[in-house]
Amino acid sequence: MPNLCTVSSNASSNFIFGVQPHNFYNVFGSRRTRPRCRVSMSSSDPQNAVVVGCGSVTIDFLATVAAYPKPDDKIRSTSLKVQGGGNVGNALTCLARLGLNPRLISKVSKEGTSPFTYIIVDNQTKTRTCIHTAGYPPMIPDELSKSSLLSALDGAKFAYFDGRLPDTALVVAQEAVRKNIPILIDAERPREGLDDLLKLADYVVCSAKFPASWTKASTVPQALVSMLLRLPNIKFVIVTLGKDGCIMLERSVDGPSTEEVDVDSLLESLEIKRDKSVSIPTCISSSVAKLKAEGIGTVSGKLYVGTAESIPPSELVDTTGAGDAFIGAVIYAICAKFTPETMLSFAANVAGAKCRDLGARSGLPYRADPRIASFVLEKLSSSA
Repeated sequence: MPNLCTVSSNASSNFIFGVQPHNFYNVFGSRRTRPRCRVSMSSSDPQNAVVVGCGSVTIDFLATVAAYPKPDDKIRSTSLKVQGGGNVGNALTCLARLGLNPRLISKVSKEGTSPFTYIIVDNQTKTRTCIHTAGYPPMIPDELSKSSLLSALDGAKFAYFDGRLPDTALVVAQEAVRKNIPILIDAERPREGLDDLLKLADYVVCSAKFPASWTKASTVPQALVSMLLRLPNIKFVIVTLGKDGCIMLERSVDGPSTEEVDVDSLLESLEIKRDKSVSIPTCISSSVAKLKAEGIGTVSGKLYVGTAESIPPSELVDTTGAGDAFIGAVIYAICAKFTPETMLSFAANVAGAKCRDLGARSGLPYRADPRIASFVLEKLSSSA
């Protein structure tokens, strides 16, 4: 296991945080050498900013198959890869490759069960099926000492939670709030304890099904309005839509003549402006308006529609961890103070790069990668 620091341990488990960034990309996996090319830094560059993540790390067993098996079939894999996984582990690996300094609070087991996932990647449909086994026993707050918690958060600029280990995550999040550390929550699906974490969040990134499931709203735009109303502290919420890109609702301050607009109609008008002939990620935004969700309420905000990269079928390998790569890139963009439009395009580029290799981590780009270096250089130039 590469350069992990043990926080505390007992007979059944290890609790870990901290790792050298150049090794972090592949927990439980092999070590690689970073590219030698460098991007010059300035005072506005978030390079080496500390980001603390609390949640899931796993071992992923990835088997590619020519086609997904039918019930009672026996088939052979066309390839097999074993590498690190887990939402928070993947997102922090992304941040390490982009030059930030990640710290991890999680748990692996000595005598119990460490979390692992079997992933079947269908080469025919370009889809993946995940079969996850959770770790046992789960991490509880008493297993993370106060001194270890304070050490993990010391100097941190950002905190990220994937919704796992809810009791421990809440303790970490509450301490982050006391230290004025911004928090992003990955709302993949409703989970035990997630509501308490969401109340402490500054930013939320959620899966396509979560907003409607959590709010009971009939459309995604209405659900995003509902989330901003129910969670008054969050600055924006993003819903990821796979190959269809993403939608983001950013909270704004009312202007003197802010117009009231139906949020569903506004999304439709932005969708019409999409140029489907462009393969690279783009972003379209509205003006600030009072966004009305029928039967729910009104919030002052700005709507963004981000497109995903149109990846040629010959280059698309595996979508495992694409959402984690997107979240890692969003966190980097917040630390780098990208504009929302640049942030969404940057995150889509990072996620697209990941999809060109097998597993959640192998394809994650380094900050000098030509596909994303232009975003970093553009930001540095504008801040000079």
